[in-house]
Amino acid sequence: MSLAIGDLRTDEIEAAVALWEEAGLTRPWNDPRADIALALGKPNSTVLAGRLEGALVATAMAGSDGHRGWVYYLGVAGPHRGNGFGAAMMRASADWLKARGAPKLHVMIRSENAAVMKFYARLGYENSDTITMARKL
Repeated sequence: MSLAIGDLRTDEIEAAVALWEEAGLTRPWNDPRADIALALGKPNSTVLAGRLEGALVATAMAGSDGHRGWVYYLGVAGPHRGNGFGAAMMRASADWLKARGAPKLHVMIRSENAAVMKFYARLGYENSDTITMARKL
């Protein structure tokens, strides 16, 4: 089956949130609906949707700060994991970011998530010599 990838439609927002919750991507301090609205409301970001026969089965939120591209909320619905859809979503995200001039793509991975680290390593991503720090505004 071929994965059709395009921008997330507003009628798919609840399905995307459900996919993120099922995949363990949400956190109580982040409102996923607000994150989607922010990404879809700016020209330098989007949420890509991967569909099989019209049904949402994968997502990736991509955005650029003008220098670096970032991908968040990469998720594939449980029954469809292991079919290469995560890699396809990352290729689509990279293409989207390249088209907007981003020369580099970053992902943030929770330090305890060894399986995801291995996934990205298989795709050619390398550890960076940087530490990401944050402060709530």
